[in-house]
Amino acid sequence: MEPLDRRSFIVTAGAAGAALAAGSPVSGAAQSNGAVFISTWQWGIPANARGAEILGAGGSLMDAVEKGINAIEDDPNVETVGYGGLPNAQGEVELDAGIMNGTTHRAGSVCNLHKIKNPISVARLIMEKTRHTTMAGEGALQFALSMGFEPMQLLTPKSLEAWLKWKNDPNHKTFWIDKDHHDTIGMLGTDGKGHVVAGCSTSGLAWKIPGRVADSPLVGCGYYADDSAGAASATGNGDVMTNYCTSAFIVGRMAEGAHPQDACDQAMRFMAKTAPDVTGGEYCVIALSPAGETGAASMNAAQPLQYAVWRGGRATPLQTAPAYRR
Repeated sequence: MEPLDRRSFIVTAGAAGAALAAGSPVSGAAQSNGAVFISTWQWGIPANARGAEILGAGGSLMDAVEKGINAIEDDPNVETVGYGGLPNAQGEVELDAGIMNGTTHRAGSVCNLHKIKNPISVARLIMEKTRHTTMAGEGALQFALSMGFEPMQLLTPKSLEAWLKWKNDPNHKTFWIDKDHHDTIGMLGTDGKGHVVAGCSTSGLAWKIPGRVADSPLVGCGYYADDSAGAASATGNGDVMTNYCTSAFIVGRMAEGAHPQDACDQAMRFMAKTAPDVTGGEYCVIALSPAGETGAASMNAAQPLQYAVWRGGRATPLQTAPAYRR
């Protein structure tokens, strides 16, 4: 992996995140218990920092991953996750998320959730309070309300302005060619005792057709966790990544003995056989073993993956080298 120039690695969680980006140690029990977190994109640093804080204060690994992702869902400056996420073609913010417990092999997920800014928390409650795995649309909203979540307007002035600009442009890009606004927060964690959790949250592709669902909330696609093997998450072109069950593929390779990095590389090679636009498409993955080994890969230079690893009380921002170059 290539260390990323920290000046280009924007942190949106204030001074604590900035300290972690510089590699500063942090306090807490999580420093010494072997815990490791790995998360996608520049917002992975504040997500990991929050997760480590929760775990160090005595919270569970599930708490840590949920609250780490919450930190990004709550940030209005992140246009592809949670509050402030760019809307669908009708101006409605639709959120997707999923979380999985590697010990119980239980998962919870929500698709097309409106008016609730923390879909990862709703997904966790689906896993823990019901016999279901996935809920969508109006049903997911009603479930969230019954669990005490408060509805709110998810469009910020900034995201509303962006949607109006797109809508009023007679030559605006349509969902199938817009590659400018679709990323996730994928977060994986191990507690140093062999337990892994995986989570993923997104507002999806900007200006998408209402009702569109891609890999992020789907078990085995956007995320997967199994204590006997490890955890994985995917980001990029979710409409393509879904078709390869990418995260389950990676965990399956780790179950066969592959190092997380080798498993990520195998996923890229597997996709490259049939995926459209291998040299220009956007396909990225991360992986974590129960022992804390990490891996990450991106298909090509069109979308080099920025990610962050938290280990031993320190955060490290990294960037993948592309598997295929133009």
